[in-house]
Amino acid sequence: MSGYDWGTAPEGLATRRQLRAKGLRPAGQTPIVLRCRKCRTYPERVCTRPTFLYRIDRALPVRPMTLAQERALDRAMEARQRCPRCCRRYHRVIPLRRFGSCLECHDGTPADPSTYIAPAADGHGVAA
Repeated sequence: MSGYDWGTAPEGLATRRQLRAKGLRPAGQTPIVLRCRKCRTYPERVCTRPTFLYRIDRALPVRPMTLAQERALDRAMEARQRCPRCCRRYHRVIPLRRFGSCLECHDGTPADPSTYIAPAADGHGVAA
């Protein structure tokens, strides 16, 4: 792995996030290390969190998401958006760690009906 100091990297390199914003992925290429700036308080410290850069010309387009991946992502998001008490699925993540349920179940704060999907009539909590 070759590396550059802060501010000395040539053009044509990008981080993973920058590649993703351009619709690209690293495609298995070896990363180039961009070392941190020297800390003014502790200049003798070794960089513990370097930035990894990738060549843009070697990057490939992002692979499209498969249907199975979309389903898995939806299930993961549903677990963060569904209240375990009232079984409503909200359009945002609800504070389960903090309150254990939606705000309406926790303290009675009324929820706007446009912010959630009501549970199905069969009682299983899955909307049709």
